[in-house]
Amino acid sequence: MTAANTSLPPAMFDVDGFRADIAGGNTIGRCKAALGEASDYLDTQFHAGVEAGDLIRLRARFMDELLGALWDLQPWPTDTALVAVGGYGRGELHPHSDIDILILIGEDREACQGLVEAFLTLLWDIGLAVGHSVRTVKDCRVNAARDITVLTNLMEARVLRGSEPLMQAVREATSPAQMWPSAEFFRAKLDEQQARHNKYADTEYNLEPNVKGSPGGLRDLQVIGWIAERHFGVKTLDELSTGNFLTPDERRILDRGREFMWRVRYALHMVTGREEDRLLFDHQRALAELWGFEDGDKLAVEQFMQLFYRWALALGQLNEVLIQNFDQAILHASGADELRDINERFRTRNGYIEVKDERLFQQYPPALLEVFLLCAQDRDIIGIGAPTIRLLRDHRHLIDDNFRADPRNHKQFLDILRAPYRVTRQLRRMTRYGILGNYLPEFGRIVGQMQHDLFHAYTVDAHTLEVIQNMRRFQAPEYEERFPVSSRVARRLPKIELLYIAGLYHDIGKGRGGDHSELGALDAERFCLQHGLLQRDTNLVVWLVRNHLTMSAVSQRKDISDPEVIQQFARHVGDQHRLDYLFTLTVADINGTNPNLWNAWRGSLLRQLYTETKRALRRGLENPIDKQVWIEEARNAAIDILEYRGFTIEELEDLWRERGEDYFLRERAEDIAWHTEAIAGHYDRSQPLVLARSSNDSSVANATQIFIHAQSHPHLFSRVCAELEQLDLSIHDARIYNANDNMTLDTFFVLDSDGSAIAEDGARLKHIREHLARALATDTDKPAVVQRLTPRQMKSFTVPTETRMSVDEIKHVSVLEVASPDRPGLLARIGQVFVEHDVVLQAAKIQTLGERVEDVFFITDDRDQPITDPGRCEAIQDAIRERLDQQL
Repeated sequence: MTAANTSLPPAMFDVDGFRADIAGGNTIGRCKAALGEASDYLDTQFHAGVEAGDLIRLRARFMDELLGALWDLQPWPTDTALVAVGGYGRGELHPHSDIDILILIGEDREACQGLVEAFLTLLWDIGLAVGHSVRTVKDCRVNAARDITVLTNLMEARVLRGSEPLMQAVREATSPAQMWPSAEFFRAKLDEQQARHNKYADTEYNLEPNVKGSPGGLRDLQVIGWIAERHFGVKTLDELSTGNFLTPDERRILDRGREFMWRVRYALHMVTGREEDRLLFDHQRALAELWGFEDGDKLAVEQFMQLFYRWALALGQLNEVLIQNFDQAILHASGADELRDINERFRTRNGYIEVKDERLFQQYPPALLEVFLLCAQDRDIIGIGAPTIRLLRDHRHLIDDNFRADPRNHKQFLDILRAPYRVTRQLRRMTRYGILGNYLPEFGRIVGQMQHDLFHAYTVDAHTLEVIQNMRRFQAPEYEERFPVSSRVARRLPKIELLYIAGLYHDIGKGRGGDHSELGALDAERFCLQHGLLQRDTNLVVWLVRNHLTMSAVSQRKDISDPEVIQQFARHVGDQHRLDYLFTLTVADINGTNPNLWNAWRGSLLRQLYTETKRALRRGLENPIDKQVWIEEARNAAIDILEYRGFTIEELEDLWRERGEDYFLRERAEDIAWHTEAIAGHYDRSQPLVLARSSNDSSVANATQIFIHAQSHPHLFSRVCAELEQLDLSIHDARIYNANDNMTLDTFFVLDSDGSAIAEDGARLKHIREHLARALATDTDKPAVVQRLTPRQMKSFTVPTETRMSVDEIKHVSVLEVASPDRPGLLARIGQVFVEHDVVLQAAKIQTLGERVEDVFFITDDRDQPITDPGRCEAIQDAIRERLDQQL
């Protein structure tokens, strides 16, 4: 059904009555009324279950009649035409899509200039979002030759009013014989598609996907239609013949998948009241409710998004198959195919692997894995041919319990992981074609499983494969600069496939309830035993899956400058072998969770933990380093620096008299010297001293170090946090030292709010120093006020704040953990609670994970003792939860 032949229900639009009304005047009012009535009718039909495809065609037909009636009000020259182009030209119009039109004119532009301006003004006055162009036949030819997007729009053109011969002249002038021949058009459209896919990380599994532009979206289907029209002359996808290009199953996938995507897009326009093609978080919830999903074992929104992702995956696969078919028909239509035998079962045709016998998978099911193994062993194989992809899809049901128990298949799967070329690409293909989910049913359960937060940028299966891709990158020379330590460590691993297996299973337990690390460890053990791994290798994989979050948690939530923390972690790891595997798994995992979360700061914490643990293991777990030795080494190294700058030991001892040992334990010698020299030259103790060093000077990664020496005030921490936030900075670490002389020495490590390093700009650092000094010098006792809006994405996550308190017997402090949705002023509000409950902050580890913060505060009472009274602990946590959640 196209817009041209879809009849309009009288209840939606009375064409004759409309024409009579606008002829009698009040054109604008009558048009607005007609637009409102048509939209109300179509939305009612949508809620009644009418297919979206029918509704968008009805809307296009309605718009044909409306525009045609308005066009007829003016005396147009005979050599003009009103033409629908783009999606409107295809006869598809969603509730708030632009109305794309071409006004085709003769060579005499002046003859219709006033008419064109009056017509367009009328369309704008009635509230239409019009995308328009005014061109001659020559204009169309010149622009289409230069820009394939213009050509594509013209290919979908429909004449609504005026000269059909004029449009026919455009078609002839822009035909494949005149410009953009089929092969050239095909390559250009593929390049265009790849560039668009890259914009969305080349995955169907985006956090907030675009129903039109993301891989597996409507644009992928349109690309197929454009190529088919240019080469084969079909006007719509519905004309694409079943048999030559589409199997009956693929025709069903095309029809049902397109209708699903149309319905999603229609609903997005309807619920937002504008042209909106992005499935933003708040829209995802609205659509889940519209689809009738309810919260259960999985959230309603996660159920809806899993459905969306699976349709996107199916349409992405269909796009791939048809593009390969077109490749053969267009680029290899002339001349003999280049065939190369691989073995008795497979060969390549023009670089794509294919079966020699269509009955192969039925007669020899292990070939279902063999085809991927061959691709991973032969770098000259481009991909899998479309007919073989279809056979894989049609025979994947043969992967049953007997198949999974076959030692031949165990060996082949392990050989895929050990193969030299494009291992991750084979795993992605196996996922897309349904092979991996059938071979590993536990993996099949996480395909398309959304993680409804801003921390995880991908679904569980996409994240898993991205983690394995990172592991592969560690071994590629071009990634050495980005992952210098991980690359060296990964190349030392004796059995790299054990790392891949751990990556494959580390998150496989998600979505089942319970601890996913423990559930995944059980699945990993079952896999290892079934595939005949040695017991020591099995033990390693199981340990890695069970502990895959440990190293990240220790590096970001504990004081890794404390030798006792290092010793404790070293005892947990046990040996260098495990440490190497865990380090590479951790780096790959963080990078595969969300590319925006990895930065040099996180990298430096992991490297520091890895290096110090390596030293502890080399010394021997029975020979822990004495904390006092670290302190003395730091003091002596700082003395060496400062003596060179003219200080005497007596002067330094006097300056350091009130410092606690934690200061020398946690600060580096060069930073101690930097602080000391500045304090010695700062004579007015009533005014705060603020220092800042850029990333090149800072001793920790790419973070900017801000040091504050000021008189102690209850609200100082809260005020500092608020001011840093006003400066658009995010705190990643805070070290608070309360000296006995009523002065504080506070060190903050900060990045820009987007996680990037602060630009090496002396003016910026000067502004930070002066702003903080000025703000802290006045009204320090007043609570901080943060005046910033909560970002849009954050508003979609209203998970209650969670807190936990414990006592660190090593550090003799209480440990307060706060997990909460991020929002402006969070740290300042927590600082105010500390003041109200007489809590003294000793240190803080600040971690922002997407929309969620997981902060750790090391606190004591006002006598520097851990807070152990249960009632007081609960009161502090209640106050924090109430203060933060009242903001949501």
